[in-house]
Amino acid sequence: MVLCGIAGLCGTAVPCRIPVLCGIAGLCGTLLALAAGSAPPFRKVDITLGCSYLGEDGGGLLRVFGGSTSEHPATLVLRAVSVRDDGNLDDVTEYKVPQENPDSSSPIVFEVSAQSVSIPHAESLLHADCDGEEVNCEISPYSSQGAGEGPHRPSWFMATLQLSSGISIALVLRGPHCCSREEEEEHDATLHPKLRIPMSKEGTVLTTVEFQSSSCNTSLRTHLGSSVTLDCHFALAPSSSISSLEWRRQHRGSGHSLFWYQVGSTGPAALPKVHVDVTGLLESGDASLNLQGVSMGDEGTYICLVSTPLYQAQHTIQLRVAEPPRVHMIPAVVSFERDVMTTLTCNIAGYYPLDVSVSWTQKTLEDEVEIPLSNVHFSSHRQSRDGTYSITSYLSISSATAQAPATYSCHVSHVALAEPISVSAQLKVPEQMGSEGLMGGFIATIIFVVVLFIVLRRRAGRSLKCWATFFMGEMQRGASSSPLHPLSGEMEVRISWEGQVGSGRAGDSFLLEGGMR
Repeated sequence: MVLCGIAGLCGTAVPCRIPVLCGIAGLCGTLLALAAGSAPPFRKVDITLGCSYLGEDGGGLLRVFGGSTSEHPATLVLRAVSVRDDGNLDDVTEYKVPQENPDSSSPIVFEVSAQSVSIPHAESLLHADCDGEEVNCEISPYSSQGAGEGPHRPSWFMATLQLSSGISIALVLRGPHCCSREEEEEHDATLHPKLRIPMSKEGTVLTTVEFQSSSCNTSLRTHLGSSVTLDCHFALAPSSSISSLEWRRQHRGSGHSLFWYQVGSTGPAALPKVHVDVTGLLESGDASLNLQGVSMGDEGTYICLVSTPLYQAQHTIQLRVAEPPRVHMIPAVVSFERDVMTTLTCNIAGYYPLDVSVSWTQKTLEDEVEIPLSNVHFSSHRQSRDGTYSITSYLSISSATAQAPATYSCHVSHVALAEPISVSAQLKVPEQMGSEGLMGGFIATIIFVVVLFIVLRRRAGRSLKCWATFFMGEMQRGASSSPLHPLSGEMEVRISWEGQVGSGRAGDSFLLEGGMR
């Protein structure tokens, strides 16, 4: 009960600065919902966001492209927004407007009614501070298409909300009617000192949401050949209707249309590989674009532009292709040999984009941590037909400085990898040659001498005695270091034959003797 009493902290309009308590609050809310055995009910709350008001010069004129702009503090109050009550909203209170009379330096308070158009991602906005998210809010004047001219035209504003998690929201707000100069003079007390439009008794600007659009992400990363959905949703007031939807892609200074649909036309115009569900577009406001078989040429900035007869809003989504590298080490095992330079090869292939980080380390039995190495060489980048890149890294190991046994590792980092890839090669001391190896060499040598003796006997014309003495050479030197069979000295083999050359009698014989000395 004590923990659940903390739950209300995260639902207040006051920023929550205690992440541990916020986490407990979410846990309590989940437990309460599970205990109830049903989905959490909805509740209407006020969501208050700190914003910046942009787009007016000193004369109060609407911003135009290239004109002067100013920035002024503002507060966006979304009134009576419906959110799921997960048990964390007990202490949520209604927003109270400050009592002091506003002047030209006071923050502009925009009260927003969302009765006819729902606010997307309302829970994320309400709990943004508790979830550690930042919300960037900007409000600017908006020039509605054909919304009326003259002194009594309504005022329009665009509120753009950007969450650090990638959610973006655009709200088209309809404000009070503008006044003529005569009405300004007559009703000066009721005009906002900064915007020069009628304000409420509390000094706020009353607005309603006429149109909203949103996207779950402003940046996406995908793999080659995959399918990806670029999210774009919208909602309109009952008195409004969609007139068109367009998806465009811009990349490196050029752009072109991918999908175009005009309400009332026979059908959409779309390029291959792209698809928008027109039924979902018209019935539920789902304007998401599905892109199939992603290639390098699909990278760029995608723009979702939803239009009505009065206004339009757009969202931009950055699409990037990222392909992880394949890493292979050659050879995997290296035998330590004196006075020999060994080269390890680390092949990195199939990655995109180009930037890749490669490093080498060494670790022996005496090392507690891996030691970075610098005697590394690289090939040039190579690009394959599918657009991916490859590179090869080389590490030279000198027997004069290397210690065996040791582990040499190649580490590869890339934007497509959640963590670096590491492959290793083992530098081992060669196994010493034992008695089996010596005996095999001894027998092979005897056979060679016997064959040589027979050949010489056939060519000789007299009794022949042949002695062959040979020394173990490299075999002796390799065996002398063996802890199991130390050898020294020389080996002698004597072969003698008695009988008549070419007689072929059964009495002919030869004698084979050998030994160590």
